[in-house]
Amino acid sequence: MTRELHDAIVSMTALMEEESEQLARSARVPELPEIASAKLRLAGKIENEVARLGRETPDWIETLDDELRAELADASQALRDASLVNAQVLKRQIELSVEMMEAIAAEAKRLTGTRNATYGARGALGGIDAPAPISINTRL
Repeated sequence: MTRELHDAIVSMTALMEEESEQLARSARVPELPEIASAKLRLAGKIENEVARLGRETPDWIETLDDELRAELADASQALRDASLVNAQVLKRQIELSVEMMEAIAAEAKRLTGTRNATYGARGALGGIDAPAPISINTRL
């Protein structure tokens, strides 16, 4: 009954650990979309299994034998730990991407000189700093 839940939790933990390890080694991880998709499927499976168990047996946690309860608790703790590490690694990757995009935009703006001046109705010049157009090549 809870074996499927346990297996999904263990699989999610392993997947998060693998993703964190790959992102820590290299900023470019071609398998990232597949990993994210697998994480979504496993999260859905875990959520569905917990909901099913709750519908069928509202006190299912209390009815588990001690060994299975300990296994489920250990797996849940490992998932929590892997989630914390994974969240930090992903947060840092996002921050690096934002910083890189800001640096690229600043350099493009500097090179293209996008500062424009317009002559107003009262004879005054007004300056506008328009953002530089940026194109991203995702096939690096």
